[in-house]
Amino acid sequence: MPRPKRCRMVGGRPKNNYYKPRGVPLALLEEVVLAVDEYEGLRLADLAGLYQEDAALKMGVSRQTFGRIIESAHRKVADALINGKALRIEGGNFAMPEGVVSRCRHGRGARAGRGGKPGICPRCAIAKKNSGTQNQK
Repeated sequence: MPRPKRCRMVGGRPKNNYYKPRGVPLALLEEVVLAVDEYEGLRLADLAGLYQEDAALKMGVSRQTFGRIIESAHRKVADALINGKALRIEGGNFAMPEGVVSRCRHGRGARAGRGGKPGICPRCAIAKKNSGTQNQK
């Protein structure tokens, strides 16, 4: 049995979590899912220009693990761009430092609570609860 994945620290959730080619209806597109920790890896390595070792320290993982995260992220983004697929950013095993504000789709700030787990706005909680009951029907 493999050991459980360690939580990766991220600076916050992305402002926009969905990208698609212009002029193509969403129903006709395949989708690539980029995890939030992979998004953070791209942000640290490619946008901020950090060396892998420094970025790995910020995320709380080993340099080798960071290398795998960034390799997977590059492959997914390249697949979406080259093959004209939609790119959705969500999920993954991550945590945020306490006090970091994350914005939900309703524009509300949700401070990270104990253990760095992101908070959730009341409207998101209701929407999530309702979507779970609709899927069961």
